[in-house]
Formats: sequence, structure tokens, C-alpha cells
Amino acid sequence: MRQQAIQSCQRLGLEQIQLWQLHSIDPKVPRLEHAAVKSLQDDGIIRHAGLSNVSVADLEAALKLFKVATVQNRYNLVDRSSEDVLDYCEKDASISSPGLQSIRVASRTARSTTPHGATPSQIALAWLLKRSPVMVPIPGTSKVAHLEENVAAVEIRLSDEEFATLNREGRAK
Repeated sequence: MRQQAIQSCQRLGLEQIQLWQLHSIDPKVPRLEHAAVKSLQDDGIIRHAGLSNVSVADLEAALKLFKVATVQNRYNLVDRSSEDVLDYCEKDASISSPGLQSIRVASRTARSTTPHGATPSQIALAWLLKRSPVMVPIPGTSKVAHLEENVAAVEIRLSDEEFATLNREGRAK
């Protein structure tokens, strides 16, 4: 990990990586060895550390070794497998919680109701934003028009009834 972080700094022309994300915890590596992340922080190679694709147990174990700045797990209208991780992150306001990694899946549910003259993707993003104040959606896009559409979702204010309907429909999927 250390060598890869140092090489990343060199390739990026940086003295320090502001947010370094550990994208998956290898179950074959003892958790105590992840203390290397703390040494990356202590040595100034990285400023903040984040985790991806983790369980609550993984997160709790990591928090014993270093401060976790972000958690990036898959979470959307129909994939709630990281709901317990999101709930945990909401209790610890210093952690930004799971990001959205696939809007396409969420959009299928939102397609049945598109209030506010919005696209299904915008409704799915609006649902995420209303779901949690610590949620930072991460929708993928390769086109400027789609990026602008995603950003416009911030302006959509779902009513409690709209949110509840989408929530029920998503859980049913």
C-alpha cells in the first residue's frame, strides 16, 4: 500500500494525496496490518483516508486504527445492502457515507413516477439527497449534458409523500 501511495504521489506530481481511498479490504490480510494507512497519514503521504465496499465490522475495525474520512459503498433506491453502513455513518457525522455508484439501477424504479418534470435519474438522485444529510451521490457520466442534468437534481425537493412512495417501490424491487 505504501509503495503504491508514494508512486501515486509521484505520478500525480503531488507532495500529498488529499483523499486516499482504500477500494477493497483484502480478507486474507489481517486487519491489524491496515495500520499501514495510519502510517501513510503520519508520514504525510496522505491527508485523509477513505474506505470502499466495506461492512460495519470493517469500518469499526478501521476506526480503531485510523480516522476514516469517507465510505464509498453501492447504495441506491433498489440496492440497500449498505443501509447499515449508511446508518452507522449518520451516527458519526465525521464520516461521509456511501456514495451512489450506479444510477441506472435506481432509475428503473424512479421511471414509474417522474414528478417535477424531472428525468428518472434526477428523481433517483433527489431521493438519495433526501435520504441522508451525509450522503454524497457519485453518479457516473461521460457527457457534459448528463453531468448538467445530474447537478440539476440538487434543486428537486421531493415531498415526504413522494419520498415514501419511491422508498416503498425501491424496497419492493
